[in-house]
Amino acid sequence: MNRWLLAGIVALVAVAGIAMGYGYRQQILADHLTAQQSMANATINEMQGQLNTVTSKLNEVTAAQQAAAEQAKAAHAPGAKNAAGKKTSAGSKQLKELQAKLDDQQKQLKDTQDLVAKNRADLEGSLSSTKDELNGSIAKTHEELVVLQKRGERNYFEFDLTKSKQFQRFGPLTLSLRRADTKHMNYDVSMVVDDNQLSKKRVNLFEPIWIHTENESQPVQVVVNKISKNSVHGYISAPKYRPSELAVSNTAAPATITPIAEHPQPPDQNPEIPKQPDQPE
Repeated sequence: MNRWLLAGIVALVAVAGIAMGYGYRQQILADHLTAQQSMANATINEMQGQLNTVTSKLNEVTAAQQAAAEQAKAAHAPGAKNAAGKKTSAGSKQLKELQAKLDDQQKQLKDTQDLVAKNRADLEGSLSSTKDELNGSIAKTHEELVVLQKRGERNYFEFDLTKSKQFQRFGPLTLSLRRADTKHMNYDVSMVVDDNQLSKKRVNLFEPIWIHTENESQPVQVVVNKISKNSVHGYISAPKYRPSELAVSNTAAPATITPIAEHPQPPDQNPEIPKQPDQPE
């Protein structure tokens, strides 16, 4: 009996402890919910205050617009007083000036937007044309340069430049390396193009430099694909044929036929050469 009584007392104590713990937990949850509800109410009140402020300002603007409209109507109404007419006239003049300024600013903004759009379109078209002409190819290694050379579309001239004020000739250009930065992977270079000296600063690795010369039909491309301390390695890409050479190639066929027509050889000396169409039978 004592054992059962002790077990019952232990069970009651345990149940009482669990009930007290559950009640305490519920109290904490209730306090937490109450705090959240208070914060939510404060946020709602703040938002309501902001909404009321905005509504008040909107009402003031609307009232000002209505007053201005009434003044404009009064200015056009017959029999209005001179003082009121002068005041309304001054207000209308200021309104017209503001409207004129606003229209002018909008026109300038539109003109600027149109100019930016045109320049962007022209630039994109120029870049697209250049990429189409040169196939957008940039060789990053010697092996890739060999692949470009095998295409036979352009001439390629590899170069190694050491930092110096002296110029060196490579293909159609004369170059001089002025700075090589291995940390930021850029360089400065000076070039002589058509007897004019040009400088390019902070040119990045693999960044192409386009040069338009007088003797080339397409731009010349300069690419550096390796930057070392005080030296760079790269190549120059130039058109394979000049405009003068293309003109000569177009007229080459008639030029080869003309000497034969002017100086025909006797049939017995060279029987394999056929007679010219304009040669008499």
